[in-house]
Amino acid sequence: MSGPQPSAVYTHGHQEAVLRSHRSRTAADSAAYLLPELRPGQALLDIGCGPGTITADLARLVGPEGRVVAVDTSAEVLEQAAGYLAGRGLAEVVVECADVHRLPYRDGEFDVVHAHQVLQHVADPVAALREMRRVTAPGGVVAVRDVDYASMTWFPEAPALDRWLELYRRTARANGGEPDAGRRLLSWARAAGFAEVTASATTWTFATPGQRDWWGGMWADRVTGTALGRTVVERGYAEQGEPERIADGWREWSAAGDGWFSMLHGEILARG
Repeated sequence: MSGPQPSAVYTHGHQEAVLRSHRSRTAADSAAYLLPELRPGQALLDIGCGPGTITADLARLVGPEGRVVAVDTSAEVLEQAAGYLAGRGLAEVVVECADVHRLPYRDGEFDVVHAHQVLQHVADPVAALREMRRVTAPGGVVAVRDVDYASMTWFPEAPALDRWLELYRRTARANGGEPDAGRRLLSWARAAGFAEVTASATTWTFATPGQRDWWGGMWADRVTGTALGRTVVERGYAEQGEPERIADGWREWSAAGDGWFSMLHGEILARG
């Protein structure tokens, strides 16, 4: 690829409340659609690896005879990933900074290229997919999963959560991303030139007391203690004090004995 690439701001930021969510992710709950494609000995690239929890599971599945490279744009997060992987006995996984628009790898270098919750945050997801396709070997697969924020639904009704979703989607788009990426993955992959695309969808659901407490508490902290909360006020999208009221709404939802929250994720396996 040549020429400058469009950029986008990572809406969530990398504060502890965000990483708390990212550290909870596993291949089982975030990449189940990919697992049947994995075999010992494959070369795998994990783009946007975050703190490395999904990477570790994928590395186990391609085995010690496989090769795994994990990349992210945040050096701070990569340091955490390296420590986590070493603690899992996976110090051989290569961890390095890289931009999905300019991957520093040869054509066809990997059998599997994986990206979880990445394309919603880039300004040109089609260009990113083209670059992922470039570094994938003939017969290999590109696996992508992204949430679709507009699909999020909950009970009981909570005006504060309605406002949270409105502010998040507005901020994400202003930052150059697409919060409703899940429904667009098939279209983006076709535009990127893939010959074969298998599209699917899965959900995350939070309905038990423990799940509600974790999910609602995490978002209450994210609304007030991360880049998102600061940005909505600084840009005039929300009034002073509104993030705190939204956080209270999350806590109220968490405490509801019949509270339920679900969100849809689009997934693709793309080849050729």
